[in-house]
Amino acid sequence: MAQYDVSFSHYFDMEPSFNPAAVGKQSKLNITAAYALDMVGYENNPRTLYAAADIPFYWARSYHGAGVQFMSDQLGLFTHQRLAVQYAYRRKLAGGNLGVSVQAGMLSEKFEGSKLDVEDPNDSVFAKTDVNGNGLDLGVGAYYDHGTWYAGISVLHLNAATVRLGTTNELKIDPTFYLTAGYNIQFRNPFLTMKLSGLMRTDGTAYRGDITSRLVYTNQERMMYGGLSYSPTNSVTFLLGGTFHGFVVGYSYELYTSAIQPGNGSHELFVGYQMDINLVKKGKNKHQSVRIL
Repeated sequence: MAQYDVSFSHYFDMEPSFNPAAVGKQSKLNITAAYALDMVGYENNPRTLYAAADIPFYWARSYHGAGVQFMSDQLGLFTHQRLAVQYAYRRKLAGGNLGVSVQAGMLSEKFEGSKLDVEDPNDSVFAKTDVNGNGLDLGVGAYYDHGTWYAGISVLHLNAATVRLGTTNELKIDPTFYLTAGYNIQFRNPFLTMKLSGLMRTDGTAYRGDITSRLVYTNQERMMYGGLSYSPTNSVTFLLGGTFHGFVVGYSYELYTSAIQPGNGSHELFVGYQMDINLVKKGKNKHQSVRIL
């Protein structure tokens, strides 16, 4: 059974998409966007758009983070959309930084029943007209980073919302639990770093894990990387990215290990942008020069 949430190959650069405690973790305005086209070549294949922004701020003698995100996932005749705001309280702990957070948003569900072709027109299982519904969506998370490593845990859809579609149908969304971690290995060559990351998630019925390794070359404002990601029983993903005119651009191709043909994998494009922010304890934010992720 498929999970409600979308799986992104660039999850390591999109942590607020599954853990709200990652917002404001750096002293930078962080803007990200991604578009995923899954199972190319199949009719009504999944298509997902994601856009988000987060920023740190200093208020009441404490550090905080705030974020906003939008996601639209189209799967056949279904369209799932989420608009959410995120808040994280941040503090130093044991030489690192801890963030705890909440997320609140709205889910919008739509089913295009008017496009449904069924053999029995009297079959009442599916709506024969376009129906839609909305529901409140809540999440929580915790995130800790300490120099070369980090770890986080979060729960999305905490309130297990049930969205009514018309008068006879409804969609129940189960809570999804996430666990993420990462570690950076610095080589003797100061320009090269191996970045290891992992993400596990489950809604109690289906499970998915991703393990990713990227070799990153960094020289002043220039950055390039290539890597591989493996999801047991699911896929192998190839990753390639770097800086381009002040943006970070990443591309991935997910090759499924099931009976799906190699040419019917999934494409994903990621774009990121960051701007330095000087957090002044008097509460004023001073913008600095643009820097790269």
